[in-house]
This record gives sequence, C-alpha cells and structure tokens, in this order.
Amino acid sequence: MLADGMRARRHQVEEWTAEAVCYNKSFPASLRKWLGYIDQYIIFPFNVKKKIKRSSSDTLFVFTDQALGPWVPLLANRPHIIHCHDFLAQRSALGEFEENKTGASGQKYQAYIRKGYQKGKNFISVSKNTQQDLHRFLPQAPKLSEVVYNGLNQSFEITNSFEAKDYISKDISVDLAEGYLLHVGGNQWYKNRKGVIDIYNAWRDSFNQKLKLLMIGAPPNELLKQAQQSSIYANDIHFLTGKDDDFVRKAYAGATLFLFPSLAEGFGWPIAEAMVSGCPVVTTNAAPMTEVGGDAAFYINRKPFQSNKDWASDAALVVNQVLKTSLEERERIVKAGIANAGRFDTKKSLDQIENLYKHVLKGSE
Repeated sequence: MLADGMRARRHQVEEWTAEAVCYNKSFPASLRKWLGYIDQYIIFPFNVKKKIKRSSSDTLFVFTDQALGPWVPLLANRPHIIHCHDFLAQRSALGEFEENKTGASGQKYQAYIRKGYQKGKNFISVSKNTQQDLHRFLPQAPKLSEVVYNGLNQSFEITNSFEAKDYISKDISVDLAEGYLLHVGGNQWYKNRKGVIDIYNAWRDSFNQKLKLLMIGAPPNELLKQAQQSSIYANDIHFLTGKDDDFVRKAYAGATLFLFPSLAEGFGWPIAEAMVSGCPVVTTNAAPMTEVGGDAAFYINRKPFQSNKDWASDAALVVNQVLKTSLEERERIVKAGIANAGRFDTKKSLDQIENLYKHVLKGSE
C-alpha cells in the first residue's frame, strides 16, 4: 500500500528486503533457519550500507514495521520514519499477557528489536493505543510521533443482504436464510476464536434463536476443533478457510451480527470492514477496538485469563440485545457504523503519511 501509494504520488520508491541467498543453498533442513539468519543479519546489513552510500540526500528511509528494529541503527542518522502496527510481541516478552508466555530466546530477540527501534526518531502509529505502547518503550520522547489510522484497502460497499446470504448459502451448502453470526480472524492467541464459540454456546443456551455461526480464517487448531466438537450446537458452527476477498465481503454484508471479542489488537481491521459493509459489531471494550468501533459498536468485557461462564453469558446478553433490535433501530445502527467506518479511508491515510514523510525530509535539510 505504501509503495504503490507513494508511486501514485510521483515519488521514486525502492523496496529493500533480505534475499534468500544462503537459505536456498543445498544444506540439511536443520541448518536452514541459521542460514536465513546469515541472510538477514550479515548479508542484508552489508548490502544496505552499500545502498545508503549511493542514496541521495533527499532520500527518506521508511521502516514498514517496528519489528525491523535491528536495522534502524544503520539509518538512525539519515532521514527516516518507522511505522508501528502493534507491540503485542514486545509486551508478551515482558510478561504483560498471561495468555501468551514468551520463552527466554523470544525475550532476548524482542529486546534486540526494541534496542534497535529505540534509536529511531520519527514514528507513525496505526492507533493511539499503539502510540502509547511505543512511548512506554522509548527511552526519551521521539522527534515525531503521529497516529494515522489504517485505510480500508479493499472496496467494501453495501450489498443487498438477501443476495449476500443466498450467495454464501450456495457456496457452503448451508441454509442461511434466517441469518448468521460471523467472525473473521486467524488463530493468533489474541484473536480469541475459542471465546467466539463460548459466547455462541452461551447465547444459544439462553435464548430461543438458532442462527448459525460462520468463522472465516485459518484452519481451526486443535483447541478450536475440540471447542466445536464439544458444543451441542456443533452442526451449526462452520469453519470456512481459503475463501477469497469477494466471499469475505459478501459474508460481512449478509451477516446478522459480527462478533469480534479480541483480547488485543494493533488496529482491528475487521471491525471497520464489517461496519462499512452494513453489519452491526460486538467487540471488546478495550483499546484499540474502542478506537475503531467508536460510538457505533456494542461492547463486551475482555475475556479474563481464568475464563468462566459469567463472561460468556454476559457477552451473550449484549449479542442478544443487538439481535432483537427493531428494523428501524438496526437501520440506525448500520448507518452509524457506515459513518464511523468513513474515518478509515486509504486515500486520506496516504495523504497524511505523505505529508509526514515530507515533514521529516524538510526537517533534515
């Protein structure tokens, strides 16, 4: 997005990344990881240093993620800017998430990354929550630190919900005429996919409704498979993998409700995607989900580490509250969501980023 966006604005763009030189050599598989480290931490820095010498003074060096911290010191004295998406790995390594313990080697690696990006001077964060984490980890106030929300990088639009449901029904051979609950996300620990099933079970137990649950994303891991198989509603819980963008857009448009009880995020793309598609959203009442959802989402508590039925039951009450709204109230919810999602426009985001890039370059003259 950044490269194409800047090229469209008539800037010259080069993309630098480590090439698999040693990694592709004919060596035993047990050595490939270490050969990859040679490519990243020995050969790549050597090539970067040569490229820096050939770069003109009006070159801005952009790090597309703070995880590229090990290479920041190479460019700390040249005009640069670092994009920050989330600090979940950093926080996990520091023991801030009981749900995701990090081993000794992982802690050292994250410390190595942190030591690198701490040499940076200019930063762009995707949310205020990410920016706050960044400032906690920096030894001093940065020269520049701004928040630019992500722009929706696909064309989402309101689609007739009946047509969307019919399309999804035919594709997966499941009758969805009455509607369905939807979740979109991977198996990362913070996505809380098992929590989605827990809420669904509690909702089905407490209320006389039988909407199905669709979960789009990576193939379910063993924990999710067990959660589905142990549910008395197992036949109504459907894992959908390998679906293209068009299918996902239609799934949003046809859903009765989008359920997103994440434990943590850097931004929370699916919240905005669901809203712009005309789907009401229930998500966690913690930043950055609250930043993205604004006043247009419905909120539940974050799932405690030692989960109990009360959390799922309380969340199920909110789900049912949304589902039982009148047509008029639902229309108001949908309009509020669409208006809120309008904040996340790719062109606006790129315009803001370009202005910050120019600002950093001008300040280095």
